[in-house]
Amino acid sequence: MRICRENSIGLIVDLQERLFPVIAWKEELMTNCLKLSGGLQILSIPLVVTQQYTKGLGPTIPEISLMLQPFTYIEKSSFSCLDEPIFRDFLAESGKRNVLICGIESHVCILQTAIDLKTQGYVPVVIVDCISSRNLAEKQTALNRFNQEGILTSTVESILFELTRSASADEFKSISKLVK
Repeated sequence: MRICRENSIGLIVDLQERLFPVIAWKEELMTNCLKLSGGLQILSIPLVVTQQYTKGLGPTIPEISLMLQPFTYIEKSSFSCLDEPIFRDFLAESGKRNVLICGIESHVCILQTAIDLKTQGYVPVVIVDCISSRNLAEKQTALNRFNQEGILTSTVESILFELTRSASADEFKSISKLVK
């Protein structure tokens, strides 16, 4: 199955100031999430951001919030984004079926969101180099579970070129420069 930009939306899950510092491979995660966010903006694919219990975990990291202007987010207390009515309604109203997921933590919010999206008839696509957890064993366990659940995975470079589709696309040069 091909992932097309016309039917896709990006989801940035809980990249928050008080949780991010303890995440494994956080520098690589940051770099890749910025590439993904920038690429989706180039391709005019909408992005939605969630924050888990902002009072305790803080706001979205500034590298992301400053890139997405005007910045807005959906507050949540459930681990699955789909349990949050505002997100669920926003997604339904968007008409998009493919949900490109990045953020933290792999084995909790990302996993539960992806499973719930699939159960509700959406196509979750977990961007594996744009997710992480506090330790890599938890991330690996989540990757195994995605596979067991039949949830699609990709990488930031792969998904951006799939969404671009052709070197003749207007956005190709910008995407190519972004992923280098």
